[in-house]
Amino acid sequence: MGPSTRLKRIADPFHPTPTRSMAAHESSREKDTSVDSRPHLLALIPDEMELRLREHMAARGQPAYRVGQVTEWIYRHLAVSFDEMTNLPVAEREALDRAFRIGEPEAHTISRSTDGTVKHLWQMADGELVESVLIPSGDRLTLCLSSQAGCAMGCTFCATGWGGFGRQLTIDEIVTQYRSSARWLRENGREPITNVVFMGMGEPLANRKAVHPALTILNQGFDLGARRITVSTVGVIPGIRELAVRPEQFGLALSLHSPVEGLRAELIPLEKRYPLPELLDALREFRDAGGRRITFEYTMIRDVNDAPELAPLLAGHARDLGAFVNLIPFNPIPDQDWLPSRPDRIEHFRRTLEGAGVSAAVREPRGRDIDAACGQLRANALVQIEGRPRPRAGQRVGVT
Repeated sequence: MGPSTRLKRIADPFHPTPTRSMAAHESSREKDTSVDSRPHLLALIPDEMELRLREHMAARGQPAYRVGQVTEWIYRHLAVSFDEMTNLPVAEREALDRAFRIGEPEAHTISRSTDGTVKHLWQMADGELVESVLIPSGDRLTLCLSSQAGCAMGCTFCATGWGGFGRQLTIDEIVTQYRSSARWLRENGREPITNVVFMGMGEPLANRKAVHPALTILNQGFDLGARRITVSTVGVIPGIRELAVRPEQFGLALSLHSPVEGLRAELIPLEKRYPLPELLDALREFRDAGGRRITFEYTMIRDVNDAPELAPLLAGHARDLGAFVNLIPFNPIPDQDWLPSRPDRIEHFRRTLEGAGVSAAVREPRGRDIDAACGQLRANALVQIEGRPRPRAGQRVGVT
């Protein structure tokens, strides 16, 4: 069965059957409707945070070194309340609490896999559920962050779109995923985070207003090297170009999944808006900005996008851009009958890539015993919270 024949069974992602109404979503869970007007300090890039704190301390007649004390508690000690800042007078801690916020979302669920993967499902103040995943691999510990509650991209192989698109995450909601995960690791005697990837729920470059400041905060505030931070995208060309002009050398991962336009459009609806030739041009601009690593993510789905003739086409795109290729066996998701490619087919792709001079690796699936595929834990929680049925295989919901 060829790719086109198999994909005729998939519903059109641009015309989904809407099964998640916002009214039902909002009434089905307890929501915090209060508005807290205090600025969250982790929504401010470091220079802005220091400026606000200097103004606050000066207005209270406090010495300038108080600013450094506060920022050290936030960035180094990962404080989540001003009460933790014990080298500040109690009156100053109380004043800070009246002026600012530094809190974090509630951990709705923490799941630990036998392979060491840890998945957090965070509940935001308004009830939205967001995932992050800690993934150990050798001497690296990677945190996979979410940038949106749900996703509107409608990719046919991803569990996140099943729950629909909730909303954009704010700057602090992204950054506190990092801080909360780092605190959890510290409290549980685990090694610290070495790398961050924006590969969780949502399309990062569709939320650039929050993602760009979050990148700056992770890099400049939490001192995470830019080369250790990677932003993933399904191909939002304006966002790629914006990332290319930044001075920091953040990495970029493209969710490619097919080296040809027609098949890619069936897997990734955004292909119709940003066609592959234009996308490759934008990636060349990113590469030419200097020292920027590009990775192709290629999910291998049996009899869908693993035809042998696709391998040299993938190799050609990767060689042209100097891109690294991750071959990812499809991680089965609920209500989708696809299977991962057979090992010999994955090995054929790997050999073809390496024979063409392209660096490639086969990424081992992680956390299958804890629903670690992107969006799975949230989808299961939505079923339990909202009591609604799962969609049929191939049915897409909430795509805008």
